[in-house]
Amino acid sequence: MDVTSFIKYTNVSGFFLQDEPSTDPNSFDYAASDLGLMKRTYSTDQEYNPEQKKTRWERFYHQVSELNLQASSNVRYKVIYMGRHGESVHNVAESYYGTSAWDSYWSKQDGNDAVTWADAHLTEKGIDQARAANKFWALEMATQHIPAPEKYYTSPLDRCLATARITFDGLQLPAQQPCIPEVKELLREVIGIHTCDRRSSKTYIQTNFPAYTFEPGFAEEDEMWRPDSRESHSVHDGRMKKLLDDIFTHDDSTFISFTTHSGSIASLLRVIGHREFRVPTGAVIPVVIRAETIRSEPS
Repeated sequence: MDVTSFIKYTNVSGFFLQDEPSTDPNSFDYAASDLGLMKRTYSTDQEYNPEQKKTRWERFYHQVSELNLQASSNVRYKVIYMGRHGESVHNVAESYYGTSAWDSYWSKQDGNDAVTWADAHLTEKGIDQARAANKFWALEMATQHIPAPEKYYTSPLDRCLATARITFDGLQLPAQQPCIPEVKELLREVIGIHTCDRRSSKTYIQTNFPAYTFEPGFAEEDEMWRPDSRESHSVHDGRMKKLLDDIFTHDDSTFISFTTHSGSIASLLRVIGHREFRVPTGAVIPVVIRAETIRSEPS
């Protein structure tokens, strides 16, 4: 008798301010609020932190570890730091032309007389935003002992590849957890029509980001982008669900970094049942995800 299974994802609230309806995404500053980590006590504090000398991040790490230790065999918890790329050329172009003109005409062009936004690159502001994220991580790791990612994944689009490199460059990472981002095709932005979301070749990525690795089967040319159709929310959500299935099935890491896009972050939040929370360019939103593998036997 065949047994089928699927993985159900749930956002575990109560850890980060971004989960709370009272937190306004328009004014929220991830760097000024320790990524939104709440000031709270945990069930593990009495045993783990009797002298109250551990940082909030150390206590959070211990709590998540305990969740996994106590979980049943079909349940796993992961913490994903979802970072949006810094400001890019296409973001400026859309602001300049207006969303209506951008969507109807300019987004379908490779650029204008002044700039190119096909596979859009970071602006100077975007580079500065990634540098600010780098300073945030360096300070938090040194003073608050924020758990460093154990694994790094990035969209194949240039603005994410560059953001990941700048964000994690030069950090004092654990020797067993170096920053070697893996390029994931499914982690890219909404696919289709907009040329800013058409990726460059694998050769281009290898040449410009030689330290990066590729998931198995990563194609030389972009085989997913289409000039005449664009993903719906439901199709995008299905792609993000497939991405999570892959990572939860094959990656044993608990703390993971995604460098991706606003649309894909929004989709991931929908998949795990998180409330809508728009993330500005260069910002980060962390989530605690509970994954439960549900098996069923056909009658």
